[in-house]
Amino acid sequence: MNTKSYKVEPQKKVNLKDFSTTYDGDLTKEEVYETLLPKNLRKMAEYQEKFYAENQRGLLIVLQAMDAAGKDGIIKHVFTALNPQGTQVTSFKQPSSEELDHDYLWRIAKALPARGNIGIFNRSHYEDVLVTRVHNLLPLQQIPQSLVSDDIWEQRFKEISSFEKYLGNNGIKVVKFFLHVSKDEQKERLLERIDREDKNWKFSSSDISEREYWDEYQKAYEDLLENTSTKEAPWYVIPADKKWFGRYLISEIVLEIMEELDPQFPELPKGEKEQLSKWREILLGDEKDEEEKEKSKG
Repeated sequence: MNTKSYKVEPQKKVNLKDFSTTYDGDLTKEEVYETLLPKNLRKMAEYQEKFYAENQRGLLIVLQAMDAAGKDGIIKHVFTALNPQGTQVTSFKQPSSEELDHDYLWRIAKALPARGNIGIFNRSHYEDVLVTRVHNLLPLQQIPQSLVSDDIWEQRFKEISSFEKYLGNNGIKVVKFFLHVSKDEQKERLLERIDREDKNWKFSSSDISEREYWDEYQKAYEDLLENTSTKEAPWYVIPADKKWFGRYLISEIVLEIMEELDPQFPELPKGEKEQLSKWREILLGDEKDEEEKEKSKG
């Protein structure tokens, strides 16, 4: 698969209408779920084992999307294949009073993955150039109004890009996915949450009210994609109308990144490695001693 066609090139003008929300290629849902996706998940798990053992780098995966685009499904069907001991999922909701008493990246820094770990952000620091922008929530962030200039969004784009570059310079690779769902498909999924009793728990009235700001969100997404997709931390626009394809595509991209990182199991220090045969003999000797004891009892 040519995953590069889904990547947003740095500083390139972005119009989301140029990106399809669906997939109409030759792959089938059955082929993906029965063969291709399971194969990718096995490989991802193998790389993660090495990544965890190597304990030198971190991987941060950012998921952003409109409501009902499938972020939870991606986490469930793709990333639960990873060992939970080395994986952490953080969902960023409306900031708490404590979080509002700090800079907007404070809660993000606290949730970054440790070395050897994979962190998955369900929403992220990009909420502060999306929801905050669309709903004009800057006054609630308790920052001096003298700092709220006309170019504050461009300023935040630069701050976020610098932050992500800093993470890369410290061994944390950042990759970002925007799940691109159509307004019609979102409507069908929201109706399903209303009509199916087992889906009712997912429904929120805010999902409906947020649809009124669809165009504003699309523009805000175009702006952030254009200004924050970098070589160090690229954005990928994922067609999300067909959930099975989006899941497979993300698994392909994550697998490519893990292959590029190429983690390796650490080698024992020479002195300890030379002692392995000695410890092996001791353990085998324990077995022989036990066998002799059993024979003597008989």
